[in-house]
Amino acid sequence: MSSWAEIDLKKVPNIRTVPPGPKSQEYHNRASKYMKGYSSQVKLFPVVFEKGHGVTLTDVDGNTYLDFSSGIYVTSLGHCHPKVSEAVAKYARTLMNCHDFTTPIKMKLLEKMAQILPGDLSGIQLYDSGTTAVEAGLRSIRAATGKFEFISFHRDFHGKTMGAVSLAGVDKTQGMRAPGFFLAPRGYCYRCAFNLSYPECNLHCVDYIETVIKNETSGQVAGIVLEPIQGWAGSIVPPDGWIQGIRKLCDKYGILLMADEVLTCMARTGKMFAMEHWNTAPDVITLGKSFGNGFPVTAMCVSEKYKESLEKISASTSYGGNPMACAAALASIEVIEEEDLCRHSDELGRYILGLLEKMKENHPIIGEVRGKGCLLGIELVKDRKTKEPFVEAGKMVYQEAFQRGLAWVPADHILRLSPPIIMDKETAAKGIEIIEEAIGITERRLGAI
Repeated sequence: MSSWAEIDLKKVPNIRTVPPGPKSQEYHNRASKYMKGYSSQVKLFPVVFEKGHGVTLTDVDGNTYLDFSSGIYVTSLGHCHPKVSEAVAKYARTLMNCHDFTTPIKMKLLEKMAQILPGDLSGIQLYDSGTTAVEAGLRSIRAATGKFEFISFHRDFHGKTMGAVSLAGVDKTQGMRAPGFFLAPRGYCYRCAFNLSYPECNLHCVDYIETVIKNETSGQVAGIVLEPIQGWAGSIVPPDGWIQGIRKLCDKYGILLMADEVLTCMARTGKMFAMEHWNTAPDVITLGKSFGNGFPVTAMCVSEKYKESLEKISASTSYGGNPMACAAALASIEVIEEEDLCRHSDELGRYILGLLEKMKENHPIIGEVRGKGCLLGIELVKDRKTKEPFVEAGKMVYQEAFQRGLAWVPADHILRLSPPIIMDKETAAKGIEIIEEAIGITERRLGAI
């Protein structure tokens, strides 16, 4: 699938200098004098990348890595896909921004989106960050319903502004959650909050949401917001029936369902939108990350019935829907369709998950492997019976694999895999071999075997 790349994948990874190399260390130290708040990815492995092509990344010391991160779920079509790069370049030379006036490229993107979005999602606004799209979704739901409360789920992640943060867990550094936001246990069978087993549980976690509505809210619940598959929390796939059950619950109580697909959209999970795995259409959906394959473009879309709510919330933004962004998004959709990447992502994901299942058999610190399409996770535990999270092992495996040429994503004791969906099976297998080697080294060092 990555035949357009100019790098011989048989020679990747290619580690010339033990990373992070001297140039990486120098550049990072100089930048760190000014930039604060780096992600755990960077803190654990402060390499400095200089270029990317296809499914590879190259750092300033000349080391070339396999990319199992996709720029944290962003460059799903690989780095510098020629069609996307050319589309952005065209409008960088022609028309970069004209606020929210219609442009020909915006018109084409909106019509294409209306064709592919699930259900009757036809009210669209374009933004430049996932958080902004989520906030707009919350405002549109309040405008559509006249109600003001929201329910979301444990371990969700929806962004870094006040409303988005309030949909997730908060700590003392962030202060209180905004009023009107409530959390319920997620459908997370490996760590069930109710100590039940699926399917004998009859999806008690869905039924419990009614308890939250009746006993914690004031009865003014406007929306239930969810990630179809949790990303930041560790590629957590809900059990079958969970999303359908929440849809029914929303219909029962007159609550709108908002699917935050900033991370899961655009064939990442083997479907154009993850909600399609459960044949369920939300009332509101947010898109981002790989929507523009690296260019900052996101969207918030509302169903036909409620789309006039967008007229009530001052929905436009300075950068959202600029011609470069629209060109990147439209080109990305066209690449997915032309190269049949939903099917390829699904097949590649099943192949990788099969390799991970075999790996689990040989390594006692692996508690669970999971995923859909090219959104996968490995959960590390100290003991499979107690399921105690093995955070130290997670950090070590991440660093050991990175040092051997695999760029990827940590989440404490959970390791996240999000390779570009254009990757071929042979290259993916090479990445899994690196991970298994890193796990073996970690087990020996920590005395886990």
